[in-house]
Amino acid sequence: MTDNDTPHEPAPEAKPETEATPADGAEKAADATAGVSEAELKASRAALEALVAENAEAKDRVLRTVAEMENLRKRTEREVSDTRTYAIAGFARDMLAATDSLERALSTVPADVRAGAEGALKSLIDGIELTEREMQRLLAKHGVTPIEAQGQKFDPHKHQAMFEVPDPTAPEGTVVQVMQAGYSIGERVLRPAMVGVAKGGPKTAPSESAGVDKSA
Repeated sequence: MTDNDTPHEPAPEAKPETEATPADGAEKAADATAGVSEAELKASRAALEALVAENAEAKDRVLRTVAEMENLRKRTEREVSDTRTYAIAGFARDMLAATDSLERALSTVPADVRAGAEGALKSLIDGIELTEREMQRLLAKHGVTPIEAQGQKFDPHKHQAMFEVPDPTAPEGTVVQVMQAGYSIGERVLRPAMVGVAKGGPKTAPSESAGVDKSA
C-alpha cells in the first residue's frame, strides 16, 4: 500500500460562535465597574455635574453677550440716524429767521401795489418771492416741514398761544389765527407756531355726522 492509499482523517468541525446577549453586556459592565469604588463613582458624577453646570453658565454668558451686542448695534444705528436728522437743527432755525424776514418784507407791500407793480419794483418783488420759495424748498429737502396750525385743536407741544380770540362760532381751544408759522424737523418741534386760540365757543367741535339722517 502506497502513501497515496493512506486514508485521511476528517478535519475537526469549527464550533459556531455564540452571539452576545444583553445579559453578556451587563456582565461585562459589571466586571468593568467591579473594581471602581463607590467614592470614585460619586466623584465622577460630581465632576460631570460640575461640567454640565459650567457649560450652562458659559452658554448663558454667550447669550447675554449676543443680546447686549444687538442692543448696542440698534442704539448706535438710532444715534447715527438722529445725528444725521437733527445735526442741522441750529442752522435750520437760523434759516427760518431769514425766511421770516423775507415774508415780512413781502407783507409790507399792499396786495394792490404788488398786483400792479412794474419795472424795478416788480423785479424786486419777484426776486424776494423766488428767494423765499427756494429757501422753503431747501428746508423741506432737509426734513424741515411746517406745522399745521390753522383750524387745528391747540396742542401745547406744537403751538404757542399768544392771545385768545372771543369767537362763539369756533370750538373753544381751536387755533383761529397764526401769527408765525411753526416748523418741525423729523419728529421734533424745531419752532412752535405762534397762534391765537378761540374762546367762548362750544367745548367740542360739532360732529361731522351732525344733521345726517341715520334712519335710512
